Amino acid sequence: MITETLLYLEGVSVSFDGFKALNNLSLAVGSGEMRAIIGPNGAGKTTMMDVITGKTKPDEGRVAFRELNLTKMDETAIANSGIGRKFQKPTVFENLSVWDNLELAMKAKRTALASLRWTLRGEQRDKIDTTLKRINLAETASRLAGGLSHGQKQWLEIGMLLMQEPELLLVDEPVAGMTDAETAKTAELLKDIAKTSAVVVVEHDMDFIRALGVRVTVLHEGTVLAEGNLDSVQNNQRVIDVYLGR
Repeated sequence: MITETLLYLEGVSVSFDGFKALNNLSLAVGSGEMRAIIGPNGAGKTTMMDVITGKTKPDEGRVAFRELNLTKMDETAIANSGIGRKFQKPTVFENLSVWDNLELAMKAKRTALASLRWTLRGEQRDKIDTTLKRINLAETASRLAGGLSHGQKQWLEIGMLLMQEPELLLVDEPVAGMTDAETAKTAELLKDIAKTSAVVVVEHDMDFIRALGVRVTVLHEGTVLAEGNLDSVQNNQRVIDVYLGR
């Protein structure tokens, strides 16, 4: 249940060499909400996530996470505030085991000196075990991450973000290149995550979005073109003309 606004963008604009990647974009995501973002290439989806995570500073507009003004914070401070981002291409430590990847993600919040003295406590081992089950990798804990399938690497990276207990998870095209079975498991995983964290999913796969069963925001030319459930946006003539009809 959505109880309050967690993420709020108001009048956000970003230009690159005269091209307006975001154009007076306004968007609100509630605490505990999962939202799907769709739109044609160049619609501003990636730039929007770059702005939220501090990689790109807007030319104008407001970006708030809880009471925090994200435009005044750097990428590290934003990540530490409770926002996790999963890029399209998985980034895992391929020469380390699945377990070690999750442990390292947990340790990433510590100082360098503290990390040298790090020993796992019982509840931390339990947290890794729980996360392994959650991301469908309990049977591969001791395997090197480099030997995982593409879909499994995606799950591992999501698990690494979960180790840091984000309040908001941004996920970019999570099922690109996945098998049908992996895609179905990913939908279940994200729905499970949305029970405890807000999730924003950028995706082109309409069957996957339908499986999520969430509110959909359509971006076009850097602003919101339409919003609603999947059926309503799929039947929106403007959306058909600029995106779905292509």
